[in-house]
Amino acid sequence: MSRVGIIGGGAAGMMAAAAAAGDGHEVHLFEKNEKLGKKVYITGKGRCNVTNACPQEDFFQNVVTNGKFLYSSFYGFTNEDIMGFLEKEGCPLKIERGQRVFPVSDKSSDVIRAFSRCLDRLGVKVHLHEEVESLLTEAGSCVGIRLKKGGREERFDRVIVATGGLSYPSTGSTGDGYAMAAELGHTVVDVKPSLVPLETEGDLCPRMQGLALKNVVLKVKNRKNKVQFQEQGELLFTHFGLSGPLVLSASAHLRDFGKDAYRAVIDLKPALDEEKLDARLVRELSENANKDMQNVAGALVPRLMIPVVLELSSIPPERKAHDVTKGERRRLLETLKGLTIPIKGPRPIAEAIVTSGGIKVGEIDPKTMASKKIPGLFLAGELIDVDAYTGGFNLQIAWATGRAAGEGALLFLNEK
Repeated sequence: MSRVGIIGGGAAGMMAAAAAAGDGHEVHLFEKNEKLGKKVYITGKGRCNVTNACPQEDFFQNVVTNGKFLYSSFYGFTNEDIMGFLEKEGCPLKIERGQRVFPVSDKSSDVIRAFSRCLDRLGVKVHLHEEVESLLTEAGSCVGIRLKKGGREERFDRVIVATGGLSYPSTGSTGDGYAMAAELGHTVVDVKPSLVPLETEGDLCPRMQGLALKNVVLKVKNRKNKVQFQEQGELLFTHFGLSGPLVLSASAHLRDFGKDAYRAVIDLKPALDEEKLDARLVRELSENANKDMQNVAGALVPRLMIPVVLELSSIPPERKAHDVTKGERRRLLETLKGLTIPIKGPRPIAEAIVTSGGIKVGEIDPKTMASKKIPGLFLAGELIDVDAYTGGFNLQIAWATGRAAGEGALLFLNEK
């Protein structure tokens, strides 16, 4: 009987185990936490954004890094496939705004339970609280694992590493797989945070801490004034800078903080062009001619923004509306259409939703996830240098690459 060892009981690891089980092969899944899918539990704010129901070809537009590498695995195990898999395993799903797919129950635990039932039925041997220290090799091939506990060794015909990245280390994603793969000669591309809040310069954001804005347009420009990101949606001001869906998506495009400088430019009134907004300002100033600008501005922006917007427009708060000059009105318009905040950098990788970077895709077979360097070794999930936008796309990467790795291991075993 052939044996498959899988390191990591997250999304990719569980899927790899489900795919590798069967045909008389023995599958062992090693997870250092007390339960499977610990990171899956917290995805989608505890609801688990399983995948995205967009057309399959649209997936690649939402992959930020190495989308072409994912063609085989994405088409081999699609969003419809994972949805069908979970429904069959007793986890009914629903589709929400932005084609995001969630369990009907809004409980990520139902996704984990579905996998647990599946793995139990398939006879997968799950080893919890078992941390793998290193991979075993003989004659250049991967032949097993060494466990931390007592240095025990386990021999396998095929080993799949699906240990995750470095985001949310409390869930067990502490970069173990990078070290294991690097030790055997794999290249690890610079690991950085992605889908992460951004720290900003100055005190503007702390002064507006807690303020959430909807239906604004966020542009992020680099030092050369080139737009790196532009999208409409929601963002949040925090004590350290900017967060919220727009900002998380923007962060995926900002890869050169060491070489470049970025600034956020927020259009607070995207529904109005400059001409219409200027007409609106003229009307507000005229109708409230004898009021202080700190009171007039309340009709234009939320309360917490009033002192910031007036300061950036160089308009004293107590200035009467009828005393506002044409130049001051122009500066107010420019601030409303382009509130600019310099970005210092991303928050720590521990706060990122996903990790960008990882094992170089050129060293992995995209169809089977087999290592091109070490026979017997397969790699899957966030460990690989692939990442995508928020919205279920990163979990789909985990399901698809995990499935490809499990089936790839099975294919090699059946050819022996």
